[in-house]
Amino acid sequence: MTTPATVKSISIPPGTAIHAALPGAQFFDAYEVADPHPARQALQTWLDVVARTPRWTQQLMALRNRLVRLVGLKDLGQLHDAHPLASGRTPSDAGSYRVGDRVGIFLIRHLSDTEVVLGQDDRHLDVQVSLSKHRRGDAPATLAVSTVVHIHNALGHAYMAVVTPFHRRIVRAMLQRVPEPAHGQR
Repeated sequence: MTTPATVKSISIPPGTAIHAALPGAQFFDAYEVADPHPARQALQTWLDVVARTPRWTQQLMALRNRLVRLVGLKDLGQLHDAHPLASGRTPSDAGSYRVGDRVGIFLIRHLSDTEVVLGQDDRHLDVQVSLSKHRRGDAPATLAVSTVVHIHNALGHAYMAVVTPFHRRIVRAMLQRVPEPAHGQR
């Protein structure tokens, strides 16, 4: 059994595409973990991470989707596509995605080798999530998952009040399960 990765709360990394979304945001957070695959593209790392999402998070998303329909919010589905072959893509097919494509519950807003920004807009709130990869000098490579939310109305504020504690646990749990490199790879 592997030891869970150490997850650290950080500021939204300066210089990232998602950092530009901070002005006016009512909610934002970011978490960092060691990057076991620094040479992988950011989208591939995102696909690897969400493919290993704990089952309890999938169950929470299913419950969320049933409840929010009652108040007019979108049923988003799951963080990752449970049937990626239906979309013609596999989890190892990050190179086929482009800005505007759907990845799980999100649309790709920005795509580079070192950062992917995914988003979902609703009349109540706009959510953006980024996975960015960082290397600072001789320090070990890291990856950060950042979230920025712009809330538009009272329903959006109520929604965020309920989901914020779950969001934080889910992001931490996802990052604790960052896939380790196969033996002999880095």
